[in-house]
Amino acid sequence: MREVAAQADASRDETRDGRRSARPQHCGWCGRRLEGESSVGRRRRYCGQSCRQRAYERRSAVQRTGLPEDAVVLSDAEIATLQDRLFQVRCAAEDVATAADEGAEPEQLRRLAKELAYAAGELERLR
Repeated sequence: MREVAAQADASRDETRDGRRSARPQHCGWCGRRLEGESSVGRRRRYCGQSCRQRAYERRSAVQRTGLPEDAVVLSDAEIATLQDRLFQVRCAAEDVATAADEGAEPEQLRRLAKELAYAAGELERLR
């Protein structure tokens, strides 16, 4: 089953002529956008050596604890931040829905939709 999912991911990332698509990639540790992606060789996973080292340290710590490899470990502060960002996204979505139900002007809906997109973008950056 994992092979099928991996093949599907790979097929989405490549164009018809075998080159990679221009879909933006992000650092596996800090979440920053990876710039200068080439179409040859292995994809970069980290933006720099320090992020690669932090990811290695996290994987090593997880292995020592016996947690599954795909486990996500968050501190109390990270969980609180994540909950705050989720709350902001929900409130922004409710604002858009309420404004649409009340017959808001297109410009107001556009402004609320931009706020929702911004909140979702902030949520996307977990670290």
